[in-house]
Amino acid sequence: MATPATPCDHGPVILDRTFTWRNRRIVWRATGEGPPLVFCHGTPWSSALWAPFAEALARDFTVYLWDMPGYGASSKERHHDVDLGVQGEAFSSLLAHWELDRPHVVAHDYGGAVSLRAHLLHGRSFASLCLVDVVALRPWGSPFFTLVKENADVFAQLPAAVHRGALDAYIAGASHRGLPPHAAELLAAPWADHEGQAAFYRQIAQADERFTSELEPYLAAVCAPTHIIWGQEDTWIPADRAGRLQASIPGSTLTMIPGAGYLIQLDAPVALMADLQRWLSTQIGRDKVGPQR
Repeated sequence: MATPATPCDHGPVILDRTFTWRNRRIVWRATGEGPPLVFCHGTPWSSALWAPFAEALARDFTVYLWDMPGYGASSKERHHDVDLGVQGEAFSSLLAHWELDRPHVVAHDYGGAVSLRAHLLHGRSFASLCLVDVVALRPWGSPFFTLVKENADVFAQLPAAVHRGALDAYIAGASHRGLPPHAAELLAAPWADHEGQAAFYRQIAQADERFTSELEPYLAAVCAPTHIIWGQEDTWIPADRAGRLQASIPGSTLTMIPGAGYLIQLDAPVALMADLQRWLSTQIGRDKVGPQR
């Protein structure tokens, strides 16, 4: 089994291609050979969180990494909306730009809602879908989210040092095991400067449960083989959501990973990689005998 490095070992990922969409700059890269496999990140992260897993899987897949508009190295213009509706449309357009008809998709957090919206509302077909601690079912959003939504302009004007303290504390809460300083720095870096600070609070201010409530009635219509992975100790999106999501998507399977929180990529990278490889290997086998479901 290929074992991924951690993002802190891997360092910043270089996304060397650009897709211009509605005046937004979306950065991406593709590497490897084989069936297409797309990773979707969540918030407040970037493709850096998935980069070590993408590198390990590039021996068997052509792997696509991308930063959502408003995240990572993609554009963060103040006047551009970054809500889940926009992200679902952006992902659908990016898949068309890549000319991918049926990629395998692995999604984390917001990336779950983004990929589900592309599939269920914008007609994109997937060869398989793996949902890792995803935003998909209400309720979601921490008390911090609520506070920021109600005072986004105030938070955007915080002194840089105060913002950095709040940002670091927020990111640290996503890990069950605790983050080494260099990993925490890599995750915080896109939000640390003036532009990043405004973008950080803007994406929280535009977080709205209506974008998942629109999806919930259609979850039974997911027509890609679907696997769910969840950190047993996730406090951001509690583990009960995993069972509810599995019950909502007929035929889906579920793996609970002990000792892992929301940042499962850092808390349990070996266990996560093993389950991803097992799932994707099964799907490659299905592809060889024809599409299922």
